[in-house]
Amino acid sequence: MSQTKLVYYQEDDGTVPIADWLARLPEKARAKCAVYLMRLEREGHELRRPIADYLRDGIYELRPTLDGVQYRILYFFHGREAVVASHGLSKEQKVPSAEIERAVRRMDLYKADPQHHTSFPARRS
Repeated sequence: MSQTKLVYYQEDDGTVPIADWLARLPEKARAKCAVYLMRLEREGHELRRPIADYLRDGIYELRPTLDGVQYRILYFFHGREAVVASHGLSKEQKVPSAEIERAVRRMDLYKADPQHHTSFPARRS
């Protein structure tokens, strides 16, 4: 199994939505999301339910849950070599269409200029 490079989507203004969202989470939730992201990087396209699922239009979700809260990290693939984390949210029922559309827009922008829209996650030592 080949490892996929995990990158974060970066907006034109330099903000990184997934990093900002993770920073706002409680410590335990942030740690669980980090484990899911590491697993995504390790398993890439092979990751399946209950850890990950396909939503639509090239957008997937990571599905961590903690203390009854369903966290979701939306992501997409850039070829076979990279997986791009778009942003995160917590949900009650299904992921809102507006959130999927936001990820689709980011995917289109990313594919048009990957260098401009790439941020690398901070690595823990």
